[in-house]
Amino acid sequence: MAMYQAEEFVEGGYDGSAYQPQFDAQFDQPTYQYVYGGSADTDEMRTTQARVTMPDIVQNFLVYFDRQVAEKNVSEIQNVYELSFNKLSERFYKNDPWPEVEHIEQIVGHDGVFLILYKELYFRHIYARQQHLSGMPTLDQRFESYYNYCDLFNYILSAEEPVELELPNQWLWDIIDEFIYQFQSFCQYRCKLKNKPEEEIHTLRSNPMVWNVHSVLNVLHSLVEKSKMNEQLRAQEADENPDEVAGDFGHRPLYKMLGYFSLVGLLRLHSLLGDYHEAIHTLRHVQMNRKTLSAVVPGCQVTTYYYVGFAYLMMRRYQEAIQTFCNILLYVQRTKQLLQMKSVQYETMSKQSDQMYGLLAVTLGLCPQRIDESVHSQLREKMGERLELLAKGDEKQFEETFSYACPKFLSPVPPNYDGPRVNLNKVWYMQIAPLIHHKHSHLAHHRVAVSILPGTLSTPAEAFHDRSSSSEANCRHTKLPEIVHNPTSSKVGCSDGE
Repeated sequence: MAMYQAEEFVEGGYDGSAYQPQFDAQFDQPTYQYVYGGSADTDEMRTTQARVTMPDIVQNFLVYFDRQVAEKNVSEIQNVYELSFNKLSERFYKNDPWPEVEHIEQIVGHDGVFLILYKELYFRHIYARQQHLSGMPTLDQRFESYYNYCDLFNYILSAEEPVELELPNQWLWDIIDEFIYQFQSFCQYRCKLKNKPEEEIHTLRSNPMVWNVHSVLNVLHSLVEKSKMNEQLRAQEADENPDEVAGDFGHRPLYKMLGYFSLVGLLRLHSLLGDYHEAIHTLRHVQMNRKTLSAVVPGCQVTTYYYVGFAYLMMRRYQEAIQTFCNILLYVQRTKQLLQMKSVQYETMSKQSDQMYGLLAVTLGLCPQRIDESVHSQLREKMGERLELLAKGDEKQFEETFSYACPKFLSPVPPNYDGPRVNLNKVWYMQIAPLIHHKHSHLAHHRVAVSILPGTLSTPAEAFHDRSSSSEANCRHTKLPEIVHNPTSSKVGCSDGE
């Protein structure tokens, strides 16, 4: 049972103070409630070094970046964001953070919006390079990044008229994607109590509203509501003009895309919380057999299908899960070269694709059926003997494959800081237990050898019929909202322009 109600974050509308302990009148001047840790001497040395060693090319880049944002030159912002920033990061800041915002302010001036955007990139770089940045992100940096998102979303959502800001779709998707990732990372971090210093425990206990699940849900629902995204999608379902219901905010690309990406974010967040019915319900107006807004950002499209397929799997709607995984994996196969050249997130999408092959293998082990020949060929190549073990119901292999392929679940509530100092990070096992029990119940009734043939996972016909009927009965014990698929096409519906 869910520990929150999604509706309470919709009816009340956006409330910036709901997820911020204290906040000054100026959106760019948060009043922090926590005490910074670390050594003042070390911090001073780092900031001095950053100021002294900032190369001229980096300073020129920042001035140019600021100007493009001010002039709303979206195509050039995209080039700077996707290419220049990453190249400079690789060249100068591969094992170091970018200069802190105080030094950037000396170069670009007091441009509050640009400084917020810069800090979003600054913290994202730290999270992305944390393996190379010893001890980062620190607890202070996790808090600072949260408050920077407060600044950004307050700026966008609290305005009485649409803000004069335009960003490329890829960056807008990355903002939502990173926002949820950092929340997920924080939840996992606070659950690892073993060997955590008492000072950090005190800081976490004293700041329960920082990275609170209600705060994150509030932001995502508010972006959806501000853009009237569900109203626009309902209009599309009825073959009407969505612009007629979009309103002043929903007409703007910034709000429209953030609204749609927030729906995908809600799909992901509800899945991480184990509320799969609500996850599917979030996309109730999205017709996945049509070209949707997710198609403009490949990473969003892959993420959508990953979490939709996973939610179907966890609800035991196995045939729909298999169809979902096969559709997107076939799309990734056909567009691999194009994605490698054009998408800055190809590495992430490639890993997510490998995870979907694992989830597909698990689902086929639970509900054997014929799949697309090319997808099946790739599945056998990637899984090898593990596919045979899954088909035979090997419990250890189920656990290993599921733990690799599933998302990193999280608990929406803080741990008991006064309890034993242990790491509470195996939430995934509670999610797989019902699937293993379901698999055992099938094997108890149908002790048959499972053979794998080209393009299919099959058993003898009679046993296959019995198992499929039993699976379907369990899959459909309740009426759930549908996400529309095209049963006659092996293509991903939202990519018919490929």
